[in-house]
Amino acid sequence: MSEAPFTSGPGAAISQAVLTIDLGALAANWRALATRSAPATCAAVVKADAYGVGIEAAVPTLIRAGCTVFFVAHASEGLRVRALSPSVTVYVLNALAPSALDVYAAARLTPVLGSLADARLWAQSGHRGPCAVHIDTGMNRLGLALRELADVAAMKLDIDLAMTHFVASEAPDDPLNDKQISRFEEARRMLPPVRASLANSSALFLPQQPFADLVRPGYALYGGNPTPGLDNPMTHVVTLEAPLLQTRVIEAGETVGYNAQWTAKRRTRLATIGIGYADGLPRFAMATDTKAGGEAIVEGVRCPFAGRVSMDLTVIDITDVPEEAIGPGTQARLLGAEIGVDDLGQRGGTIGYEILTRLGPRYHRVYVNG
Repeated sequence: MSEAPFTSGPGAAISQAVLTIDLGALAANWRALATRSAPATCAAVVKADAYGVGIEAAVPTLIRAGCTVFFVAHASEGLRVRALSPSVTVYVLNALAPSALDVYAAARLTPVLGSLADARLWAQSGHRGPCAVHIDTGMNRLGLALRELADVAAMKLDIDLAMTHFVASEAPDDPLNDKQISRFEEARRMLPPVRASLANSSALFLPQQPFADLVRPGYALYGGNPTPGLDNPMTHVVTLEAPLLQTRVIEAGETVGYNAQWTAKRRTRLATIGIGYADGLPRFAMATDTKAGGEAIVEGVRCPFAGRVSMDLTVIDITDVPEEAIGPGTQARLLGAEIGVDDLGQRGGTIGYEILTRLGPRYHRVYVNG
């Protein structure tokens, strides 16, 4: 067995993974979706720290692209958006917290009321600013039932948006899509005339074109595929690279990683990279003797994972990479044009949404094309 530690060269001194975020691609994705949904207003969902990209970088980029309406999950996220712009509209999706009522008013955050309790709390608060209502048409998560809408209408709230959320918009043939559209139209007739919003990222590609007055893309903005099973119409936004920390050669029959679950079938060159599940890499992306795992791109070659994904380290098989191409500073690319967030999610037994939102704080972040 031979070893070659890499201790010098570009980027090797800190042995740190680099997350490159293409703000130009983010803006281009928003513009493409805005064009697709016109004349509806195209908002942007920036919850979960803009799906891991970073609110403070994403929101100004989207504003420059033309976005004026943003959705977040929590009031704390809304405050971050408001700090970046005094004029944009900011909707807060999750349940209205009594302790945050003054925050909504002071920062001009628009609550999305998803229950009778929310509606009563807002009506009794004395803050008569605008609000939105979330109508449950089949998700059974948050949202007002149709039978509750008459009570909400009687409260004389300043409702400026009625919205619902699709259960299966990524599946164009799912009959639930038509059912939800129909239920939402029924619900709208029970409220005063207000703007309407149904479409998330995948719903922007449904044949019914349920764009209404406002669409709410999130995942697609950040390069996720809103049309599973088809080519991704979006441009990738995030690229994740990590330097090779060490290479070694093992013989056929030797094992790699915890519990010896991956066995070399030939004389194999391996490389260890400094990224693991503590950085958001799915542990289930491990490769075993019975299961293929994740992959990385090294010098243009796809290199499969070898063994378990550890907390801070992952081993990849670089046998097919020309030996002379490997040296100090050589990088392994885990996300990018060749391997999208959906690809890594599938190989890791999860979804691209989770890959994006778990992008770890240990990455050195580089923003480009901003």
